[in-house]
Amino acid sequence: MTLVQLEYIVAVDTYRSFVSAAEKCFVTQPTLSMQVQKLEEFLNVKLFDRSKQPIVPTEIGAQIIDQARIVLQENKKIKEIISSQQQEVTGELKIGIIPTIAPYILPKVIAAMLEKYPDLKLIIWEYTTEDIIHHLKTGVIDCGILATPLVDANIAETPLYYENFVSYISKSSKLYKKKAIDAEDFEDENIWLLNEGHCMRTQVLNICRTTKNNRLQSLTYNTGSVETLIRMVDANNGATLLPELALEELSAKQLNKVRYFKSPEPVREISLVTHKNFIKKRMLNALKDEVLAIIPKTMKQRKKKDVIGI
Repeated sequence: MTLVQLEYIVAVDTYRSFVSAAEKCFVTQPTLSMQVQKLEEFLNVKLFDRSKQPIVPTEIGAQIIDQARIVLQENKKIKEIISSQQQEVTGELKIGIIPTIAPYILPKVIAAMLEKYPDLKLIIWEYTTEDIIHHLKTGVIDCGILATPLVDANIAETPLYYENFVSYISKSSKLYKKKAIDAEDFEDENIWLLNEGHCMRTQVLNICRTTKNNRLQSLTYNTGSVETLIRMVDANNGATLLPELALEELSAKQLNKVRYFKSPEPVREISLVTHKNFIKKRMLNALKDEVLAIIPKTMKQRKKKDVIGI
């Protein structure tokens, strides 16, 4: 039994395809298949049910693959110990981030990290929360930046900041004349929302459903982009809720349409998350430091804020 063989069976389980697993492992498909078969012969068990598409592990195969992930994770700790001793931030860090955070922090964070850590390779994907959790558990990514709490025993969360939700209201709305608003004010308002699958959509619904009648009058459009929500209000009236960091992208004219909530203000908790067995601590701390360096001081405290669940 070899570590390479364990890497191959984990890859097949992750991508549910021998072809895709071979591509990700940078080997030919026959080479990967042969090594998996050798491991099966050594263990005298079938690890995968090849009759199904996509391929799935057998019952005992799933248990062995889970143990293989632990073995590979423990093996990586040796390199991490050496890197930590040498005070280096080197290697590869794979990051998943939700789309409603990425545009507002990534450009500055990436620029800072590439300058400070030339030997660090960053690989970044924009995913939904559900995908980030799945990819953390299967080892596709190392960490995620998303809204929490997740309430998942297998995921470790490190809160970074608390970002206010603000309302963005058309001039034709009766709310436009208000200086500050409550959730109840949206009772009869036309709200523009993100698509299903975005945690911010759920948070907005959680805020607006605290109204007396516990309803939204009209959900007329769905999108995956915060920028599109802004444009829909500008062109078609109504209102939407935005994360506060998005305000940096607004013009002076658009900022006149922004209204803050009365205290306690609804916020989303943004955290750096990893699998509970994550080991690249030095890389993670470097990422955490760079994110916190660009976040306003007022967002780093939870006091007098209402964290909205996802």
